[in-house]
Amino acid sequence: MSTSLHEATHDAAAVAIDGETIPDSKMARQLRELVRDTETELLFNHSTRVYLFGALTGKRLNLKFDPELLYVGAMFHDMGLTERYQSSQNRFEVDSANAARDFLRGYQIPETEVETVWDAISLHTTPGIPEHKKPEVALLTSGVEMDVMGLAYTQFSEAQRDAVVTAYPRGNSFKNDIIRAFYDGMKHRPDSTFGTVNDDVLAHCDPNFKRADFCKIIMQSRWPT
Repeated sequence: MSTSLHEATHDAAAVAIDGETIPDSKMARQLRELVRDTETELLFNHSTRVYLFGALTGKRLNLKFDPELLYVGAMFHDMGLTERYQSSQNRFEVDSANAARDFLRGYQIPETEVETVWDAISLHTTPGIPEHKKPEVALLTSGVEMDVMGLAYTQFSEAQRDAVVTAYPRGNSFKNDIIRAFYDGMKHRPDSTFGTVNDDVLAHCDPNFKRADFCKIIMQSRWPT
């Protein structure tokens, strides 16, 4: 394994893990600046780890993917949780995907590639679908699942895990902090969490939260039978 950590900074050029590096094109650099200015350090570090775990998964599975598209998806995937979207009633994933779409269109990225990133972000909290779509979509979700829930934890070597977390630290209370960040970004739009893992967050943090019940919605509809 090749691990290079020249300085304890978030300089993309300083990190190479098993040959996987963070994109460093002009677009990628401007993306990092935008995300740093918009998100908390918690979300910035999480998003970067999501990219690295996703890219390492792609390498392990021998998948052909576009690193820049995966990187844009990873860095934008939680943008909808930020203060910029406090007034929105959309699912936060949709706000995140829309922000990524606007960013990519500013660089004249082909619409088919923009759509891939939009799908990757919008589907990352909907289990069972992303793994059947394009590699960038599947790998974004796998990166999120690894960093947040530890899924496929043992499929990464200890050296890989340590290198990622050394470069972009989790801190001493990431589990509680990320749940709180999710809650703070969704508590004002509880109806948007229906049908995803997000209603678990509201139920965990708010004892007064009432989950929507799909079967009750069916039974109480205006249809006579």
